[in-house]
Amino acid sequence: MPMTQNTTTDATEPPTTDNRAATRPTRIAPSLLRLNHTCERKEHAHHFRILIDAAEYFATLRAAMIRARRSIYIVGWDIDSRLQLVPGGAPDGLPGQLADFLCALAEANRHLRIYVLAWDFAMLYAFEREWLPVYKLGWRTHRRIRFRQDGRHPLGASHHQKIVAIDDRLAFVGGIDLTSSRWDTPEHHPQAPLRRNAGDTPYQPMHDVQAMFDGPAAHAVSLLVRERWRRATAKALDPTPDSMPRPDDASSIWPADVAADIEAVELGISLTQPAFEGRPLVEQIQQLYIDAIASAKHSIYIENQYFTASRVGAALAARLADADSPDIAVVGPERTSGWLQEATMGVLRARLHALLKQADGQRRYAMYAPTTGGSASGAHGQIINVHSKLMTVDDEVLIVGSANLNNRSMVLDTECNITLEARGDPRVQTAIAAVRNRLLAEHLDVSPAQVQTALDMRRLNEAITHLRHGERTLMPLDPVVSGDLDDLASRVSVFDAEAPVAPHELVRHFVPEERSRPLTGRLLALGTLALSVVALTVLWRFTPLRDAVSFTTLVHAAQHVHASPLGPFAIVALYALAASISVPVTLLIAASGFVFGALWGSAYAFAGTMISACITYYAGASLGHDAVRKLAGSRINRISEKLGKKGLVAVVIVRVVPVAPFTIINLAAGASHISLRDYLAGTVLGMTPGIVLATTFAHQLVAAVRHPSLTGLALVALIGAALVGLSVALQRFFARRS
Repeated sequence: MPMTQNTTTDATEPPTTDNRAATRPTRIAPSLLRLNHTCERKEHAHHFRILIDAAEYFATLRAAMIRARRSIYIVGWDIDSRLQLVPGGAPDGLPGQLADFLCALAEANRHLRIYVLAWDFAMLYAFEREWLPVYKLGWRTHRRIRFRQDGRHPLGASHHQKIVAIDDRLAFVGGIDLTSSRWDTPEHHPQAPLRRNAGDTPYQPMHDVQAMFDGPAAHAVSLLVRERWRRATAKALDPTPDSMPRPDDASSIWPADVAADIEAVELGISLTQPAFEGRPLVEQIQQLYIDAIASAKHSIYIENQYFTASRVGAALAARLADADSPDIAVVGPERTSGWLQEATMGVLRARLHALLKQADGQRRYAMYAPTTGGSASGAHGQIINVHSKLMTVDDEVLIVGSANLNNRSMVLDTECNITLEARGDPRVQTAIAAVRNRLLAEHLDVSPAQVQTALDMRRLNEAITHLRHGERTLMPLDPVVSGDLDDLASRVSVFDAEAPVAPHELVRHFVPEERSRPLTGRLLALGTLALSVVALTVLWRFTPLRDAVSFTTLVHAAQHVHASPLGPFAIVALYALAASISVPVTLLIAASGFVFGALWGSAYAFAGTMISACITYYAGASLGHDAVRKLAGSRINRISEKLGKKGLVAVVIVRVVPVAPFTIINLAAGASHISLRDYLAGTVLGMTPGIVLATTFAHQLVAAVRHPSLTGLALVALIGAALVGLSVALQRFFARRS
């Protein structure tokens, strides 16, 4: 059915290319953009455009940066110095990689200053990012390029904004970082030859959007970036007097070959900022989404990487429960990237999807995933990874920015969104409809005109169904909650937290507080071991004991076994047997480092630990819960319950902060029926760093024994004393808490 709107007005706008907008009288509707409630600022823009997919954004951005006269500010969740903004080569004759390109710009213009601010990321993302970014973009770059990492945020939060501001006159805000695995064209060809990262590694098709605008609105964004830089570095960015435009300055560096979606409009700038260091919580983006959803009359179109935000989901469910509910279409990735995200964010998305289906009495809600190379009948093709963060409401509201539709982006991560609001203005309505139609045309492999024609005749989801055909299409999604992952997602709230995470709360959530004392015991044991090694070293060095017991002889004997054909297998077997019969695994790990060095010691310790973990896990599963309780004591119930309910993350925690001996933990895990996959994955994640560190430390102790010196012995003694001191401090801390 056609989507029309009855309004009253004092005047009628001239005809436009959009039939509904042309026949609909205008009125000044109440604004959703309320200062300090749903937006931080409302500012004028001379030009505004939505850039669809990173190929268009990166090429436009490169051309705009070449035109920069005074300043370039880059703020990102991730920034990669190796990024090729124009894969295959740009015709401007400047270097291809981002860092070299920025250096060339600074070298060519002595007045240009470039500031790059990246999130000081958690090590969770270390394997997805460029290593040593400070070196790559800081130490070796031009002196007029400043690179900093921003870690000024609460525990568990991130700086998620993706902003570039040029000369305080042109701004880009959206979901696209200047990093790897982002570049793609609207065709999203399954085998695009240019869609490759550094090292020539291909990645899957990627869909995203970025807003581009100029004028006072761009100036306002540059002021936000300046304030963010000041907070991160404790240093203000003082511009030269002529680099700051006046609010009424109409001059623009807008590229002449880039057509604006609309000119002369007002934009809203909305933020999410967590409470931190005396600053209050800012949740304007969440409130804007809720208010915009409440205002919808005909359609809500959403593109988002995630779909788990609790309050936004509740607002959508409330609208679906209305008799006059709008159509709601959600476009996202078929599945989230990586098993951990699928086990958490994927499950939470499926849960919200089920809630909306339950509320949808009139069948006006649907979820889709864009694919290429499949078929409209449901055959799977190449997945297109949706990374965009965009929503349109009727033809009245367009929201685009960095904020995902998850809880983190609503209250915890630092975000920036831009809103274009029509308030009944047919000219703006036409621009908003055109953006939505361009997006649907790309996904459905049709023209924007075909999309508009279908929407003139049908509701939103009916129009999508009508246009679905061929290999390039929107595949209906019906994600379901997997039983074995549902409980894990419920309890691992840190992945989609709604508030900053306190460190003691994270440990207490998985480990009973009264059982945390063994951590102090382990530190005390390590410290005592280090001091004992020093004492034995002194005895071996300065007493007749060295004639009776030679440490070198013992090491050589073990290494002789190691060098035999079956030696490595024998060593691993002995290690696994010893660990399985409750020889302290920490001692075994340290001994491996002593005898075999850091590399082979780590390998033997890891192999033996994992074999022992499997043996004792299956022993626990065979014995059953009651037998394990009798063997290990009644207090094993708490550990078994935690492992059974919290799965993977609980295993990681008890490996890092052991609450019971290694063998007892393994028996409890087997008896608790935690899946072997989660158990082994948690053991690998929790123990591998400790194994590497412990064997390396032990190897250094061996060096001190073999080649004793006053400096070496003093260093080892200092480390041991520090460990003992830390143990005593922790004991006192826990005693006070008790």
